[in-house]
Amino acid sequence: MLSVKEQMDVIRRGAVEILVESELEEKIAQALKTGKPLRIKAGFDPTAPDLHLGHTVLVQKLKQFQDLGHEVCFLIGDFTGMIGDPSGKNETRKPLTREQVLENARTYQDQVFKILDPAKTRLVFNSEWMGKMSAADLIQLASRHTVARMLERDDFHKRFTGQQPIAIHEFLYPLVQGWDSVALESDVELGGTDQKFNLLVGRELQKQVGQRPQSILTMPLLEGLDGVNKMSKSLGNYIGITEPPKEIFGKVMSISDELMIRYYELLSDVGLERLSQVRDGVAGKPGGAHPMESKKALAREMVQRFHGPDAARQAEEDFIRQFKQKEIPDDIATLDLSLTAPVWICRLLADTGLVASNGEARRLVQQGAVRINGERVDNPELEVAPVGEVVLQAGKRRFARVIFS
Repeated sequence: MLSVKEQMDVIRRGAVEILVESELEEKIAQALKTGKPLRIKAGFDPTAPDLHLGHTVLVQKLKQFQDLGHEVCFLIGDFTGMIGDPSGKNETRKPLTREQVLENARTYQDQVFKILDPAKTRLVFNSEWMGKMSAADLIQLASRHTVARMLERDDFHKRFTGQQPIAIHEFLYPLVQGWDSVALESDVELGGTDQKFNLLVGRELQKQVGQRPQSILTMPLLEGLDGVNKMSKSLGNYIGITEPPKEIFGKVMSISDELMIRYYELLSDVGLERLSQVRDGVAGKPGGAHPMESKKALAREMVQRFHGPDAARQAEEDFIRQFKQKEIPDDIATLDLSLTAPVWICRLLADTGLVASNGEARRLVQQGAVRINGERVDNPELEVAPVGEVVLQAGKRRFARVIFS
Protein backbone atom coordinates (compact mmCIF):
# COMPACT_ATOMS: atom_id res chain seq x y z
CA MET A 1 0.00 0.00 0.00
CA LEU A 2 1.01 3.62 -0.52
CA SER A 3 1.89 5.81 2.45
CA VAL A 4 -0.77 7.74 4.37
CA LYS A 5 0.16 10.98 2.58
CA GLU A 6 0.15 9.36 -0.86
CA GLN A 7 -3.23 7.77 -0.22
CA MET A 8 -4.72 11.01 1.07
CA ASP A 9 -3.52 12.83 -2.07
CA VAL A 10 -5.53 10.34 -4.17
CA ILE A 11 -8.54 10.42 -1.86
CA ARG A 12 -8.72 14.23 -1.81
CA ARG A 13 -8.86 14.36 -5.62
CA GLY A 14 -12.15 16.01 -6.56
CA ALA A 15 -13.59 15.64 -3.05
CA VAL A 16 -15.64 18.49 -1.58
CA GLU A 17 -15.27 17.56 2.08
CA ILE A 18 -13.72 14.86 4.27
CA LEU A 19 -15.13 14.45 7.78
CA VAL A 20 -13.07 14.03 9.86
CA GLU A 21 -9.82 14.15 7.86
CA SER A 22 -7.54 13.45 10.82
CA GLU A 23 -9.64 10.39 11.70
CA LEU A 24 -9.33 9.05 8.17
CA GLU A 25 -5.56 9.48 8.28
CA GLU A 26 -5.50 7.52 11.54
CA LYS A 27 -7.58 4.74 9.98
CA ILE A 28 -5.26 4.50 6.97
CA ALA A 29 -2.23 4.39 9.27
CA GLN A 30 -3.87 1.58 11.24
CA ALA A 31 -4.65 -0.29 8.04
CA LEU A 32 -1.01 -0.03 6.98
CA LYS A 33 0.12 -1.27 10.38
CA THR A 34 -2.25 -4.23 10.62
CA GLY A 35 -2.54 -5.11 6.94
CA LYS A 36 -6.34 -4.99 7.25
CA PRO A 37 -7.88 -2.79 4.54
CA LEU A 38 -10.55 -0.21 5.28
CA ARG A 39 -14.15 -0.98 4.37
CA ILE A 40 -15.44 1.66 1.96
CA LYS A 41 -19.18 1.95 1.40
CA ALA A 42 -21.30 3.76 -1.14
CA GLY A 43 -25.00 3.19 -1.64
CA PHE A 44 -26.94 3.52 -4.87
CA ASP A 45 -30.72 3.42 -5.10
CA PRO A 46 -31.75 1.84 -8.42
CA THR A 47 -34.40 4.46 -9.09
CA ALA A 48 -33.82 4.79 -12.85
CA PRO A 49 -32.74 2.29 -15.51
CA ASP A 50 -30.57 4.68 -17.51
CA LEU A 51 -27.26 5.84 -16.06
CA HIS A 52 -25.11 8.76 -17.18
CA LEU A 53 -21.59 9.91 -16.35
CA GLY A 54 -22.86 11.92 -13.40
CA HIS A 55 -23.87 8.68 -11.70
CA THR A 56 -20.33 7.32 -12.06
CA VAL A 57 -18.52 9.99 -10.03
CA LEU A 58 -18.91 8.00 -6.80
CA VAL A 59 -18.07 4.75 -8.58
CA GLN A 60 -14.83 6.30 -9.84
CA LYS A 61 -13.91 7.33 -6.30
CA LEU A 62 -14.68 3.78 -5.12
CA LYS A 63 -12.28 2.51 -7.78
CA GLN A 64 -9.56 4.77 -6.43
CA PHE A 65 -10.03 3.30 -2.96
CA GLN A 66 -10.02 -0.16 -4.54
CA ASP A 67 -6.75 0.59 -6.33
CA LEU A 68 -5.30 1.71 -2.97
CA GLY A 69 -6.00 -1.78 -1.64
CA HIS A 70 -9.14 -1.16 0.40
CA GLU A 71 -12.34 -3.21 0.45
CA VAL A 72 -15.20 -1.70 -1.53
CA CYS A 73 -18.84 -2.35 -0.65
CA PHE A 74 -21.13 -1.42 -3.52
CA LEU A 75 -24.52 -1.27 -1.83
CA ILE A 76 -27.64 -1.45 -3.96
CA GLY A 77 -30.51 0.11 -2.03
CA ASP A 78 -33.26 -2.22 -3.12
CA PHE A 79 -35.00 -1.53 0.21
CA THR A 80 -34.39 2.25 0.33
CA GLY A 81 -35.27 2.49 -3.36
CA MET A 82 -38.83 1.58 -2.49
CA ILE A 83 -38.91 4.49 0.00
CA GLY A 84 -37.46 7.09 -2.34
CA ASP A 85 -34.59 9.37 -1.34
CA PRO A 86 -36.01 12.80 -0.41
CA SER A 87 -32.61 14.52 -0.69
CA GLY A 88 -32.88 17.76 -2.62
CA LYS A 89 -36.57 17.24 -3.34
CA ASN A 90 -39.25 19.82 -2.74
CA GLU A 91 -42.02 17.25 -2.82
CA THR A 92 -42.62 13.66 -1.74
CA ARG A 93 -41.15 11.17 -4.18
CA LYS A 94 -43.34 8.40 -5.48
CA PRO A 95 -42.00 5.05 -4.17
CA LEU A 96 -41.02 2.45 -6.76
CA THR A 97 -42.40 -1.06 -6.88
CA ARG A 98 -40.23 -4.02 -5.97
CA GLU A 99 -40.20 -5.13 -9.62
CA GLN A 100 -39.03 -1.71 -10.85
CA VAL A 101 -36.25 -1.61 -8.28
CA LEU A 102 -34.96 -5.09 -9.15
CA GLU A 103 -35.00 -4.42 -12.89
CA ASN A 104 -33.06 -1.19 -12.41
CA ALA A 105 -30.64 -2.95 -10.06
CA ARG A 106 -29.72 -5.40 -12.83
CA THR A 107 -28.82 -2.46 -15.08
CA TYR A 108 -26.63 -0.96 -12.35
CA GLN A 109 -24.71 -4.20 -11.87
CA ASP A 110 -24.08 -4.51 -15.61
CA GLN A 111 -22.62 -1.00 -15.78
CA VAL A 112 -20.65 -0.48 -12.55
CA PHE A 113 -18.39 -3.45 -13.22
CA LYS A 114 -17.14 -1.65 -16.29
CA ILE A 115 -15.38 0.57 -13.71
CA LEU A 116 -14.93 -1.56 -10.58
CA ASP A 117 -13.09 -4.88 -10.41
CA PRO A 118 -15.86 -7.41 -9.71
CA ALA A 119 -13.37 -9.78 -8.07
CA LYS A 120 -12.50 -7.11 -5.51
CA THR A 121 -15.99 -5.70 -4.97
CA ARG A 122 -18.44 -6.76 -2.31
CA LEU A 123 -21.91 -6.36 -3.82
CA VAL A 124 -24.63 -6.10 -1.18
CA PHE A 125 -28.37 -5.31 -1.09
CA ASN A 126 -29.75 -3.55 2.00
CA SER A 127 -32.85 -5.73 1.92
CA GLU A 128 -30.52 -8.44 3.33
CA TRP A 129 -30.87 -6.86 6.78
CA MET A 130 -33.73 -4.38 6.44
CA GLY A 131 -36.03 -7.04 5.00
CA LYS A 132 -35.59 -9.07 8.19
CA MET A 133 -36.61 -6.22 10.48
CA SER A 134 -39.95 -6.54 12.21
CA ALA A 135 -42.29 -3.60 12.78
CA ALA A 136 -40.99 -3.45 16.35
CA ASP A 137 -37.38 -3.30 15.07
CA LEU A 138 -38.24 -0.44 12.74
CA ILE A 139 -39.93 1.48 15.56
CA GLN A 140 -36.85 0.99 17.71
CA LEU A 141 -34.69 2.33 14.87
CA ALA A 142 -37.00 5.35 14.54
CA SER A 143 -36.53 6.06 18.26
CA ARG A 144 -32.82 6.71 17.69
CA HIS A 145 -33.42 10.11 16.04
CA THR A 146 -35.65 13.07 16.81
CA VAL A 147 -38.04 15.01 14.60
CA ALA A 148 -36.19 18.21 15.53
CA ARG A 149 -32.95 16.77 14.16
CA MET A 150 -34.69 15.64 10.99
CA LEU A 151 -36.04 19.14 10.43
CA GLU A 152 -32.50 20.49 10.56
CA ARG A 153 -32.04 18.94 7.14
CA ASP A 154 -32.28 21.67 4.54
CA ASP A 155 -34.87 20.12 2.22
CA PHE A 156 -37.12 19.01 5.10
CA HIS A 157 -36.80 22.44 6.74
CA LYS A 158 -37.78 24.24 3.55
CA ARG A 159 -40.78 22.03 2.98
CA PHE A 160 -41.89 22.33 6.60
CA THR A 161 -41.63 26.14 6.70
CA GLY A 162 -43.22 26.34 3.25
CA GLN A 163 -46.14 24.24 4.50
CA GLN A 164 -45.44 21.54 1.94
CA PRO A 165 -46.22 17.96 2.97
CA ILE A 166 -43.56 15.60 4.34
CA ALA A 167 -44.62 11.97 4.49
CA ILE A 168 -43.58 10.07 7.62
CA HIS A 169 -41.84 7.37 5.58
CA GLU A 170 -39.41 10.03 4.27
CA PHE A 171 -38.02 10.42 7.80
CA LEU A 172 -37.14 6.74 7.69
CA TYR A 173 -34.85 7.11 4.69
CA PRO A 174 -31.84 8.72 6.48
CA LEU A 175 -32.23 6.20 9.32
CA VAL A 176 -32.23 3.21 6.98
CA GLN A 177 -29.23 4.56 5.04
CA GLY A 178 -27.48 5.15 8.37
CA TRP A 179 -28.30 1.65 9.57
CA ASP A 180 -26.68 0.27 6.42
CA SER A 181 -23.40 1.66 7.77
CA VAL A 182 -24.00 -0.15 11.06
CA ALA A 183 -24.81 -3.43 9.28
CA LEU A 184 -21.68 -3.21 7.14
CA GLU A 185 -19.46 -1.72 9.90
CA SER A 186 -18.17 0.72 7.32
CA ASP A 187 -15.00 2.72 7.93
CA VAL A 188 -15.70 5.28 5.20
CA GLU A 189 -18.89 6.23 3.37
CA LEU A 190 -19.00 8.18 0.12
CA GLY A 191 -21.86 10.31 -1.11
CA GLY A 192 -22.79 13.40 -3.07
CA THR A 193 -22.91 16.77 -1.36
CA ASP A 194 -26.69 16.40 -1.18
CA GLN A 195 -26.20 13.27 0.94
CA LYS A 196 -24.24 14.86 3.78
CA PHE A 197 -27.10 14.74 6.30
CA ASN A 198 -27.73 11.05 5.63
CA LEU A 199 -24.02 10.24 5.92
CA LEU A 200 -23.86 11.99 9.29
CA VAL A 201 -26.85 9.97 10.52
CA GLY A 202 -24.88 6.81 9.76
CA ARG A 203 -21.95 8.14 11.74
CA GLU A 204 -24.24 8.92 14.71
CA LEU A 205 -25.91 5.50 14.66
CA GLN A 206 -22.53 3.79 14.64
CA LYS A 207 -21.57 5.76 17.76
CA GLN A 208 -24.81 4.71 19.46
CA VAL A 209 -24.09 0.99 18.96
CA GLY A 210 -20.46 1.23 19.99
CA GLN A 211 -18.82 1.13 16.55
CA ARG A 212 -16.05 3.45 15.49
CA PRO A 213 -17.87 6.17 13.49
CA GLN A 214 -17.29 6.14 9.78
CA SER A 215 -15.37 8.89 8.04
CA ILE A 216 -17.36 10.77 5.42
CA LEU A 217 -16.27 11.87 1.98
CA THR A 218 -18.60 13.98 -0.15
CA MET A 219 -18.21 14.37 -3.90
CA PRO A 220 -19.60 17.15 -6.08
CA LEU A 221 -22.57 16.79 -8.39
CA LEU A 222 -21.16 16.65 -11.92
CA GLU A 223 -22.11 19.48 -14.24
CA GLY A 224 -23.64 18.54 -17.56
CA LEU A 225 -22.60 19.53 -21.07
CA ASP A 226 -23.73 23.12 -20.46
CA GLY A 227 -21.15 23.46 -17.67
CA VAL A 228 -23.74 25.02 -15.36
CA ASN A 229 -26.51 22.65 -14.34
CA LYS A 230 -26.19 19.23 -12.73
CA MET A 231 -26.02 16.50 -15.38
CA SER A 232 -29.60 15.41 -15.92
CA LYS A 233 -31.54 13.55 -18.58
CA SER A 234 -34.49 15.89 -18.09
CA LEU A 235 -32.27 18.87 -18.98
CA GLY A 236 -30.77 17.10 -21.98
CA ASN A 237 -27.21 17.93 -20.84
CA TYR A 238 -26.15 14.37 -20.11
CA ILE A 239 -23.79 11.74 -21.51
CA GLY A 240 -25.44 8.36 -21.15
CA ILE A 241 -23.07 5.46 -20.56
CA THR A 242 -25.11 3.19 -22.83
CA GLU A 243 -25.20 5.69 -25.71
CA PRO A 244 -23.45 4.74 -28.98
CA PRO A 245 -19.65 5.20 -28.94
CA LYS A 246 -19.63 8.05 -31.44
CA GLU A 247 -22.31 9.88 -29.44
CA ILE A 248 -20.27 9.64 -26.24
CA PHE A 249 -17.10 10.71 -28.07
CA GLY A 250 -18.80 13.65 -29.76
CA LYS A 251 -20.46 14.86 -26.57
CA VAL A 252 -17.17 14.81 -24.65
CA MET A 253 -15.52 16.75 -27.48
CA SER A 254 -18.28 19.38 -27.23
CA ILE A 255 -17.54 20.40 -23.63
CA SER A 256 -15.52 23.50 -22.74
CA ASP A 257 -11.83 23.23 -21.85
CA GLU A 258 -12.61 24.32 -18.28
CA LEU A 259 -15.27 21.64 -17.90
CA MET A 260 -12.84 19.11 -19.37
CA ILE A 261 -10.61 19.61 -16.32
CA ARG A 262 -13.55 18.87 -14.07
CA TYR A 263 -14.35 15.68 -16.00
CA TYR A 264 -10.72 14.58 -15.85
CA GLU A 265 -10.64 15.15 -12.11
CA LEU A 266 -13.86 13.27 -11.36
CA LEU A 267 -14.11 10.63 -14.09
CA SER A 268 -10.68 9.78 -15.47
CA ASP A 269 -8.13 7.17 -14.41
CA VAL A 270 -5.17 9.40 -15.28
CA GLY A 271 -2.76 10.11 -12.45
CA LEU A 272 -2.29 13.38 -10.61
CA GLU A 273 0.77 14.31 -12.68
CA ARG A 274 -1.13 13.98 -15.95
CA LEU A 275 -4.07 15.88 -14.45
CA SER A 276 -1.68 18.72 -13.64
CA GLN A 277 -0.46 18.75 -17.26
CA VAL A 278 -4.06 19.01 -18.50
CA ARG A 279 -4.67 21.97 -16.18
CA ASP A 280 -1.46 23.68 -17.32
CA GLY A 281 -2.41 23.16 -20.95
CA VAL A 282 -5.79 24.85 -20.52
CA ALA A 283 -4.09 27.70 -18.64
CA GLY A 284 -1.55 28.09 -21.45
CA LYS A 285 1.44 27.32 -19.24
CA PRO A 286 4.71 25.97 -20.72
CA GLY A 287 4.86 22.19 -20.70
CA GLY A 288 1.11 21.79 -20.47
CA ALA A 289 -0.79 19.25 -22.55
CA HIS A 290 -2.56 20.57 -25.67
CA PRO A 291 -6.27 21.03 -24.75
CA MET A 292 -7.60 19.44 -27.95
CA GLU A 293 -5.40 16.37 -27.58
CA SER A 294 -6.36 16.13 -23.90
CA LYS A 295 -10.03 16.26 -24.82
CA LYS A 296 -9.64 13.52 -27.44
CA ALA A 297 -7.81 11.37 -24.89
CA LEU A 298 -10.64 11.87 -22.40
CA ALA A 299 -13.27 11.02 -25.02
CA ARG A 300 -11.33 7.86 -25.95
CA GLU A 301 -11.12 6.85 -22.29
CA MET A 302 -14.86 7.27 -21.70
CA VAL A 303 -15.81 5.30 -24.84
CA GLN A 304 -13.28 2.57 -24.10
CA ARG A 305 -14.60 2.20 -20.55
CA PHE A 306 -18.12 1.38 -21.68
CA HIS A 307 -17.63 -0.01 -25.20
CA GLY A 308 -14.05 -1.26 -25.47
CA PRO A 309 -10.86 -0.11 -27.26
CA ASP A 310 -11.98 -0.94 -30.81
CA ALA A 311 -15.11 1.18 -30.43
CA ALA A 312 -13.00 4.02 -29.01
CA ARG A 313 -10.63 3.99 -32.00
CA GLN A 314 -13.53 3.91 -34.46
CA ALA A 315 -15.36 6.73 -32.68
CA GLU A 316 -12.25 8.91 -32.87
CA GLU A 317 -11.78 8.16 -36.56
CA ASP A 318 -15.42 9.01 -37.23
CA PHE A 319 -15.09 12.25 -35.30
CA ILE A 320 -11.99 13.35 -37.18
CA ARG A 321 -13.54 12.51 -40.54
CA GLN A 322 -16.85 14.20 -39.76
CA PHE A 323 -15.73 17.32 -37.94
CA LYS A 324 -12.21 17.94 -39.14
CA GLN A 325 -12.81 17.03 -42.80
CA LYS A 326 -16.43 18.24 -42.69
CA GLU A 327 -17.74 14.99 -44.17
CA ILE A 328 -21.22 13.58 -43.78
CA PRO A 329 -21.13 10.17 -42.04
CA ASP A 330 -21.52 7.09 -44.24
CA ASP A 331 -23.93 5.32 -41.91
CA ILE A 332 -26.68 7.92 -41.54
CA ALA A 333 -30.28 6.73 -41.46
CA THR A 334 -32.28 7.03 -44.68
CA LEU A 335 -36.01 7.70 -44.70
CA ASP A 336 -38.33 7.48 -47.71
CA LEU A 337 -41.25 9.93 -47.57
CA SER A 338 -44.14 10.08 -49.99
CA LEU A 339 -45.40 13.67 -49.93
CA THR A 340 -47.23 15.91 -52.36
CA ALA A 341 -47.03 19.16 -50.41
CA PRO A 342 -44.21 21.05 -48.67
CA VAL A 343 -43.47 19.91 -45.11
CA TRP A 344 -42.69 22.12 -42.11
CA ILE A 345 -38.99 21.87 -41.19
CA CYS A 346 -39.75 21.21 -37.51
CA ARG A 347 -42.17 18.43 -38.40
CA LEU A 348 -39.62 16.93 -40.80
CA LEU A 349 -36.91 16.89 -38.13
CA ALA A 350 -39.27 15.16 -35.69
CA ASP A 351 -40.46 12.63 -38.29
CA THR A 352 -36.88 11.60 -39.04
CA GLY A 353 -36.18 11.05 -35.34
CA LEU A 354 -33.46 13.70 -35.18
CA VAL A 355 -35.40 15.50 -32.44
CA ALA A 356 -37.93 14.40 -29.88
CA SER A 357 -40.49 17.11 -30.58
CA ASN A 358 -41.42 20.07 -32.76
CA GLY A 359 -40.49 22.32 -29.86
CA GLU A 360 -36.96 20.95 -29.70
CA ALA A 361 -36.65 21.35 -33.46
CA ARG A 362 -37.74 25.00 -33.26
CA ARG A 363 -35.15 25.70 -30.54
CA LEU A 364 -32.37 24.14 -32.62
CA VAL A 365 -33.33 26.18 -35.68
CA GLN A 366 -33.36 29.37 -33.60
CA GLN A 367 -29.89 28.44 -32.28
CA GLY A 368 -28.57 28.00 -35.82
CA ALA A 369 -27.98 24.28 -35.25
CA VAL A 370 -30.05 22.91 -38.17
CA ARG A 371 -28.75 22.46 -41.72
CA ILE A 372 -30.21 21.19 -44.99
CA ASN A 373 -27.57 19.91 -47.44
CA GLY A 374 -24.96 21.79 -45.44
CA GLU A 375 -26.80 25.14 -45.52
CA ARG A 376 -27.93 26.59 -42.20
CA VAL A 377 -31.67 27.01 -41.64
CA ASP A 378 -32.58 30.32 -39.97
CA ASN A 379 -36.37 30.29 -40.35
CA PRO A 380 -38.24 27.93 -37.96
CA GLU A 381 -41.34 28.27 -40.22
CA LEU A 382 -39.52 27.04 -43.33
CA GLU A 383 -41.49 24.72 -45.63
CA VAL A 384 -39.30 22.09 -47.32
CA ALA A 385 -40.28 21.14 -50.89
CA PRO A 386 -40.74 17.34 -51.25
CA VAL A 387 -38.36 17.01 -54.20
CA GLY A 388 -35.41 14.66 -54.64
CA GLU A 389 -33.09 13.96 -51.72
CA VAL A 390 -31.97 16.11 -48.79
CA VAL A 391 -29.52 15.59 -45.92
CA LEU A 392 -30.71 16.99 -42.60
CA GLN A 393 -28.40 17.86 -39.74
CA ALA A 394 -29.54 18.70 -36.18
CA GLY A 395 -26.73 19.78 -33.87
CA LYS A 396 -23.21 18.53 -34.46
CA ARG A 397 -23.75 14.79 -34.55
CA ARG A 398 -27.28 13.99 -35.76
CA PHE A 399 -27.84 13.38 -39.49
CA ALA A 400 -30.58 11.87 -41.61
CA ARG A 401 -31.08 11.45 -45.36
CA VAL A 402 -34.63 11.96 -46.68
CA ILE A 403 -35.66 10.70 -50.10
CA PHE A 404 -38.93 12.22 -51.32
CA SER A 405 -41.04 10.15 -53.68
